Amino acid sequence: MALNIVQSSDGRRQRSERSQTAIIEAALALMDEGILVPTAQQIADRAGVGIRSFFRHFADMDALFMAADEMLLESYEALFQVDDRAGALAERVARAVDLYGNAFDKLRPIILCTQALLWRFPKLRENYAWHQKRLRKELELWLPEVASLSKDQREAVHAVASFEMWHRLREHQGQSPKASAETVASLILALVSAG
Repeated sequence: MALNIVQSSDGRRQRSERSQTAIIEAALALMDEGILVPTAQQIADRAGVGIRSFFRHFADMDALFMAADEMLLESYEALFQVDDRAGALAERVARAVDLYGNAFDKLRPIILCTQALLWRFPKLRENYAWHQKRLRKELELWLPEVASLSKDQREAVHAVASFEMWHRLREHQGQSPKASAETVASLILALVSAG
C-alpha cells in the first residue's frame, strides 16, 4: 500500500513538472512568434492547461518570467562562451562582434520581452542588470584594451556593442548581419584604437 502511495505521489509530481515546463515553453514560443508580452490566458491555451492550473504553478507572471529566465540561463551563457580570445585587436573585435551578433539575433524576442516588462517586475530588472554586467565583463575579456580607456570611451564601446545598437541596425535600419557586424566592429575598433 505504501509503495502505491509513493508511486502515485511520484506520478503527480512528474505530471506537475511536465505542466510547468509546458507553460514555460508555451510562453517562450509565443515570444518567439512576436507576442512579446503574452497574457496568462494565451500561455495557458498554448500549453493546453487551464488558467487555474497556470496559477497553481506560477503565483503571478513575475514568477513565470523568472522561471523562464532560469530555464534559459544555461543556453544564454553557452551563446557567449568561447575558449580562444587570442589574436590581433582587429581580429578579436571581429570575432567578439560576430559572437554577440549571433547571440543577439537568437535572443531578440526574449530580450525585447524582458525590456517591455522591466517597469513591472523588480526581479526582472535585477536579472537584466546582472546580465548586462556579465556582457560588459565578457567583452572586456575579449578586449582588455578597453580597461585603459577613459570612462566615456569605455561607455561608448559598451553602447556600440550592446543589443540596442545591434537591434537598431538589424531591425530599424534593415542591415544584414554581415553589414551590422562590420559597422559595430569598425566603431569599436576606432574607439579602442583612439584610446
